[in-house]
Amino acid sequence: MFAARAIDFTDPAAGYRELETQLRALLHGERDAIANLANAAALIGHTLPDLNWAGFYRLVGNELVLGPFQGKPACVRIPVGQGVCGTAVAQRQTVRVPDVQAFPGHIACDALSRSEIVVPLVNAGKLWGVLDLDSPQPNRFTAADQAGLERLAAALVAATDWAA
Repeated sequence: MFAARAIDFTDPAAGYRELETQLRALLHGERDAIANLANAAALIGHTLPDLNWAGFYRLVGNELVLGPFQGKPACVRIPVGQGVCGTAVAQRQTVRVPDVQAFPGHIACDALSRSEIVVPLVNAGKLWGVLDLDSPQPNRFTAADQAGLERLAAALVAATDWAA
């Protein structure tokens, strides 16, 4: 059975390396997308400090559909190009927002969220969805967070059968 260990993020790079090690161990031997997304959301949501939402949206046609998450109930469908998640899909790159209130077209699922980061999940050139993290703290997500989360997303994508 997998047992998460507490991680010290005083050194963000070291913290994310340890989180990636734990994520790879958690996903080892499992290829199902929903199972992997659910476990990844739980691990990230319970490990990273200062989050109020951690989860995934799957790309279905021209919209993002809510997937496994940790946090308050969320928006179920987001059109590509709208909000932070839809913008990340349209641009096919990570979007880091220090103050969601200043982001044009921000979709507020939780009024307590103040900052957000969204990382696209891309496998073999195809975008399957996004990892979405919210924080009640403005400016919560740094370049170190972005680099660490992009590595986590890559590990998740590699460990998962997306077309199944």
